[in-house]
Amino acid sequence: LSLYSSPARETKYVENPKTDLEEGVSHLRHFMEPYTAWSLCSGFFSEGYEFLQKPPAGFYPRLGVISFAGIIGLFLARGSKIKKLVYPAALMGIGTSAYYPQQAVAIAKVAGTQLYEWSLQGYIAVEALWKDN
Repeated sequence: LSLYSSPARETKYVENPKTDLEEGVSHLRHFMEPYTAWSLCSGFFSEGYEFLQKPPAGFYPRLGVISFAGIIGLFLARGSKIKKLVYPAALMGIGTSAYYPQQAVAIAKVAGTQLYEWSLQGYIAVEALWKDN
């Protein structure tokens, strides 16, 4: 287009037709509307909004470091799909545990107990299979 000429006077705006994905998302939003209007959901989101409006001191720098650790994990995890899941999660977990050590210890205790129970159940299942054969 020339910078000095004006566009034609008979131009008409034509809206693009909605895709199947847009129609599906619209249908899902209308279907979920009564559930998202519950006081529980609105209270949760309003609390989150208030928290982000007045965060504790140093929250955003910590969030940036933890997010950056996840991005570095994605760059280090070339090739395998398993690596793309494990590396970012591990690096973000390490970064989070450096900033929030008490919560990390509590989560590690629960995860350790759960892992012990799963390994015990697996051992019992393998032992039962071994005795059957």
